Amino acid sequence: MLVDTHAHLASKQFSDDLPQIMAQARAAGMKRIICVSTNLEDAPAVLKIAETYDEVFATVGVHPCDADSVTDGSFIDVLRELAAHPKVVGMGEIGLDYFHQPPDGFTLETWKAHQAFVLRTQLELAAELGLNVVLHNRESFADLSAQVLPFHGRLRAVLHCFTGTYEDAKPLVEQGHLVSFTGIVTFKNGQIIQECARAVPDGSFMLETDCPYLAPMPHRGQRNEPAYVAHTAAFVAGLRGVTMEHITRVTGATVDGFFRRPGSA
Repeated sequence: MLVDTHAHLASKQFSDDLPQIMAQARAAGMKRIICVSTNLEDAPAVLKIAETYDEVFATVGVHPCDADSVTDGSFIDVLRELAAHPKVVGMGEIGLDYFHQPPDGFTLETWKAHQAFVLRTQLELAAELGLNVVLHNRESFADLSAQVLPFHGRLRAVLHCFTGTYEDAKPLVEQGHLVSFTGIVTFKNGQIIQECARAVPDGSFMLETDCPYLAPMPHRGQRNEPAYVAHTAAFVAGLRGVTMEHITRVTGATVDGFFRRPGSA
């Protein structure tokens, strides 16, 4: 089962041709797409897309770069209502981002602390609701791991767009968490990620586009779309010395186990 586990279909870059994008995904063999929200404002559009297309499911959450869009813990009540939608199968995109400069009104330290508060509050809600989480990490891996590891047994996480080594991922993978590879793994300068893609065990990784960003070879530099996850799948299959059928079967089963509502079969 070919799946794009991280797509931003509510992006303005798809506003003019989403039906065509979806048709191309089906033609490429796509069976499921996880449409990811980044804040409380785009979540309704994400849910509308999931309602429109049978193969699309949704996650809801506040991205760390949008953490300044909430000021206190009251946002979690809105998020709880959004998460009740029947097509929501996870919480995300949430996490920590130390790459971008703090927004106006924050120092570096207060911005890190606010991001940590927003992340921790969402992790608590995800654990309460029985939802797994989609994590964003940029130059924050140690702090992100420290936030997630205490939730062992209460939720599972996927480190989306993973670009680290297998040694980085191993402590989380050993607790049942996952990594996910984008088109970056196909780039000529992606040797570190390629080594991780060879080493990570079956059942511990998924594939994604992060579209409209990070198109894989041979589409690098173009607008990315869900159909292009097939290129990433084929590349990872080659790295691991297995067939495309094996990769789609194994990652499809991993998706089924990770992105589902509590109590679903």
